[in-house]
Amino acid sequence: IVLGATGVFALSQVTGSVAQENRKLLSQVSDIRNRLSRVREEEEDIRRKIDRYRDLVTRGIIGPEARLDWMEQIARIKSERRLPGIDYEILPQAPIAADLLPPAPGPYEFMASPMRLRLALLHENDLLDFLDDLDRSLGALVVIRECRIERAPVDNGHHDAAAQLQAECLLDLITLRDKS
Repeated sequence: IVLGATGVFALSQVTGSVAQENRKLLSQVSDIRNRLSRVREEEEDIRRKIDRYRDLVTRGIIGPEARLDWMEQIARIKSERRLPGIDYEILPQAPIAADLLPPAPGPYEFMASPMRLRLALLHENDLLDFLDDLDRSLGALVVIRECRIERAPVDNGHHDAAAQLQAECLLDLITLRDKS
């Protein structure tokens, strides 16, 4: 009986020890699964950021400003939209004021090229369509600072049939450039 009781006691001790070791291993497996899940989420986040970066590079937002391309796009939009007249001036590029945008991530800085734009329009939608096309086609983020639309001046009592309105806008063409 003593020998049997000792065996049962020893077996219960071993069983308790094995159960405790099993709980410890299950906890470790759970921790490993949680870490693996976080790593997968971080990997997916990094992939999304890389894709976004590539998109910005492809669109021309990251890198040197492409003024010649901008001028070609403006001429293309004017032609496609059959706008009666357009005049613009792109001012020198300068760092963006810190109060307008937070600092750029990594080794980049936001740069703005102010653009003064004067358009002869048939109607106000011409301006909206032009600005929309400009935003989609330029290799820069287009930020509209201000726009003013007025009736086109009357010349000797006759309106120019091609231009009923005139608009003046101040835009910022924003790009990212390497600080170094």
